[in-house]
Amino acid sequence: MRWLTLYARSRQVPSSLAALVISAAAMRALTSGSGQGPGDPRLPVLVLATGVMAASIGLSGQDLALDRTAAIRWVPRRAGHVLLAGAVVAAVLLAVQVTGAPMVSTQFMAGTEFVVRDSAGLTGLAALGAAFSGGRYAWTLPFAWLSFTFFAPAATSTAMRVATWMLLPAGTAASTWTALLLLGVGTAAYAFAGPRR
Repeated sequence: MRWLTLYARSRQVPSSLAALVISAAAMRALTSGSGQGPGDPRLPVLVLATGVMAASIGLSGQDLALDRTAAIRWVPRRAGHVLLAGAVVAAVLLAVQVTGAPMVSTQFMAGTEFVVRDSAGLTGLAALGAAFSGGRYAWTLPFAWLSFTFFAPAATSTAMRVATWMLLPAGTAASTWTALLLLGVGTAAYAFAGPRR
């Protein structure tokens, strides 16, 4: 069990988890009230992206050369790290929504399918960013795609639905498949190649 503690510390898991909890608590504070109306997905997506970007810092260790020469199988550990990070990010947002139900405005509540889909896609983007840019800059891909999505025009074509997958309602085929593809490609690239030096 000591190796797990050392691994978590070397991957800055405590600070990433603190940033995730703070962002989720800030969402809860910002949405206090009893507003009604259609759901606005931007704030939940922003919380998910913040959590994934915080977790992406841990996609590389303190010493990449040491990681590469270690006598352990890194592929399953890297894949597990990515999948667990995405699951924790989704779980924290869902927990804040459930425990804060009376305080969180219904217009900012995000459904489970929406949260899981966006967390999966954003985590895949961070893993892809780590494989191409290293753990230090893994946050840039989720940030860039989120920024584009917030300012993109309305999704009227399939290409725009793919590009703005984060904000589309749950159950939209283009957004679901885009998120799954990003998760699969990102996890595989990071698991097999590791973070870039």
